[in-house]
Amino acid sequence: MSDPAVTLGRMALNTSADAPLPVGEVSRLIGGWIDRLGAVWVEGQITQLSRRPGAGVVFMTLRDPSYDISVSVTCYRQVFDAVADVVSEGARVVVHAKPEWYAPRGQLSLRAAEIKPVGVGELLARLEQLKKALASEGLFAPERKKALPFLPQLIGLVCGRASAAERDVLENARHRWPAVRFEVRNVAVQGVHAVPQVIQAVKELDALDDVDVIIVARGGGSVEDLLPFSDEQLVRAVVSCRTPVVSAIGHEPDNPLLDYAADLRASTPTDAAKKVVPDVGEEYERVRFLQDRARRSVLSFIEREERGLAHALARPSIEDPHRMIDEREDQVSALLDRARRCLGHLLDRADSELSHTHARVVGLSPAATLRRGYAVLQKTDGHVVRAPDEVTAEEPLRARVAEGEFTVIRAD
Repeated sequence: MSDPAVTLGRMALNTSADAPLPVGEVSRLIGGWIDRLGAVWVEGQITQLSRRPGAGVVFMTLRDPSYDISVSVTCYRQVFDAVADVVSEGARVVVHAKPEWYAPRGQLSLRAAEIKPVGVGELLARLEQLKKALASEGLFAPERKKALPFLPQLIGLVCGRASAAERDVLENARHRWPAVRFEVRNVAVQGVHAVPQVIQAVKELDALDDVDVIIVARGGGSVEDLLPFSDEQLVRAVVSCRTPVVSAIGHEPDNPLLDYAADLRASTPTDAAKKVVPDVGEEYERVRFLQDRARRSVLSFIEREERGLAHALARPSIEDPHRMIDEREDQVSALLDRARRCLGHLLDRADSELSHTHARVVGLSPAATLRRGYAVLQKTDGHVVRAPDEVTAEEPLRARVAEGEFTVIRAD
């Protein structure tokens, strides 16, 4: 018998539109390849379980909630009866099964030889390992968490349809701030459809520009019920949101991984409403308190300035501003009189000195000499005659006297 894998490879090379293979032959070759696969251990969540009375085979669907992928599983009744008391729809199990190919329908399924339920302790251990792995990536780091707005105008709410969590959030938020608005996305909050629906709802709300904050809310439940909110894909979706996300899952003791990835953890849905929406009464009281405080501060400032102004006005220089001027007026007058006297004395002395100098100048001037009867002889060229030999006979001279001048001629 030829190797199915080799046959499949040749089949891809040898077929064409003119030489196709029949569907049955293709299905047979695929079945031959799958038959060569060995048994594997598979973990998943049971979503559909069919136990027909009298039938020797039990049918179920095993689903991966993180990736929305499922596969059919069959087992003999005695295999399922061994765990029938602890396994039902929604339970997580580990199955040891071999892949089978049903050629007439071209359908892949798993034939289970053993089924083991996943216990709570094992689930918690796996969650702890996942928590450490995500924390090592920095997904829970405080520095990456976003601050919530003080007063969100539109809140995105992801919760179960007509659930107590939805009612608690809406009623408490509107009681605290009546004008707040909500964009609600009702989803499955447990079971196999919870993870994809919650992820889709969070992404839809995050894409809306008007949504200021997103609340993911659910009431309390068992560890198995809250498993969707510890799913790795949901954690990564919340971390990648640009909108702040608040986790309000379960009650105070419950800590799904979503609590660590969210920007804020609320212990209950009611607590989420209190932390996201301010109380209008409290804010009114705070505003009134701040108004009173501001009023007291302003009045205190005015009173302090008034006291300072009164103290300044009580100073003599401000109370009687002309007093200093009046005091200085007498001093200025005395100094002015003194300056006048000093200047008068200086002028009188200068006048006396000038009179004496003038008298001396007048007494020594040529005009005074001429008035005493003296005359000055000058040649025609203006030179003064100082000696007789400077004048020739019959040379005309000009004689200057006090009252005028006249011409004379030297006679030998």
